[in-house]
Amino acid sequence: MSWLDSVRFSLRALLSHGLRSSLSLLGMAIGVGAVVVLTALGEGARRYVVGEFAGIGSNLLIVVPGRTETAGARPGIGGAPHDLTLEDAVAIGRLRGVAAVAPLVVGTETVAHRERRRQVAVMGSTAELLPLRRLELARGRFLPAMEAGRGAPVVVLGSSVASELFPGEEPIGQVVRVGGWRMKVIGVLASKGVQLAVDMDEVAIVPVATGMRIFDRSSLFRVMVEATSHRELDALAPRVVDLLAGRHGEEDVTVLTQEAVLASFEQILRALTLAVAAIAAISLAVAGILIMNVMLVSVAERTTEVGLLKALGAQRAQIHLVFLLEALLLSLAGALVGLVVGWLGVGAMAEIFPKFPVEAPRWAQAAGLATALLSGTVFGVLPARRASRLEPVAALARR
Repeated sequence: MSWLDSVRFSLRALLSHGLRSSLSLLGMAIGVGAVVVLTALGEGARRYVVGEFAGIGSNLLIVVPGRTETAGARPGIGGAPHDLTLEDAVAIGRLRGVAAVAPLVVGTETVAHRERRRQVAVMGSTAELLPLRRLELARGRFLPAMEAGRGAPVVVLGSSVASELFPGEEPIGQVVRVGGWRMKVIGVLASKGVQLAVDMDEVAIVPVATGMRIFDRSSLFRVMVEATSHRELDALAPRVVDLLAGRHGEEDVTVLTQEAVLASFEQILRALTLAVAAIAAISLAVAGILIMNVMLVSVAERTTEVGLLKALGAQRAQIHLVFLLEALLLSLAGALVGLVVGWLGVGAMAEIFPKFPVEAPRWAQAAGLATALLSGTVFGVLPARRASRLEPVAALARR
């Protein structure tokens, strides 16, 4: 019996038990499809985070009040011995290697115009926020360039806020109330969507000193610092820490580099992707056990057939090969169907969520296919060995 004859024989045996073979194939397809879809979600999350950081440039430092200790405290949680002040931000701006500094204070407040009102995120900052966060204006102008400590009753609205507060009207020059403060609208941001977990279409931006008065705060939420070049980034971080340690009398801030944050996110998301892939791969092992059970039943039902083959001169290795090929063919067919189902699922998610860069990594597709074949091989060995060990006379007598 040649290899081709063995393959044909195995295919005929599988087709003659269509329902049983289809159920085994379905189990394997679900496992492979799950691997493809889940790893695509994990990879999509990683690409989304990378894209979010890429959208604000690559030379960014973020100064956070509070020191991160090795015990694992989160930056800014638990308070800081000293406030991160506007004067600190001005001092950072004088350091060598600094291109721009944008102090930031953030809170939630109601923005109203006549009877229309919206509760939105209010960001207090300076004129440098526009280029530093890679924002664009749809019309009007951004915050005026002035000393950080000077406030002004002006506001720049996100595109969604402007359209909802001023339907069919020109917002530029109009007056809105931000909390209890009357402010003049001087600009409207171009639609940007979500950037670093903040929907920039749903914000109101005011001068930083004004924002600190609105929220009655003396400390900044963050200070965003842009280096003059990527080469300056690593050297600039310790300079910022040393400067603020000298001003505060102790090292009580955390300086996060954009690359360090991104690397941490990538590590976490890669681990998560591998974890969900491993969970999905468990279903492949379950499908392999299902194939083994199906093949054991097949051996029991085809005892006479095996005896006839042996009586006609088929060798033990050939019988072993026939049943092992059946398990492999089931696994391969299930894996290929699972890949197609996975691709369709990923395509559907891409259509439903076009802004989420979902894509199944090739390593996951190859791993799913390889695991399916390995599972079919491992769990197909026992039935194949049992069939090959049947004695011809006993098999013909169905014993």
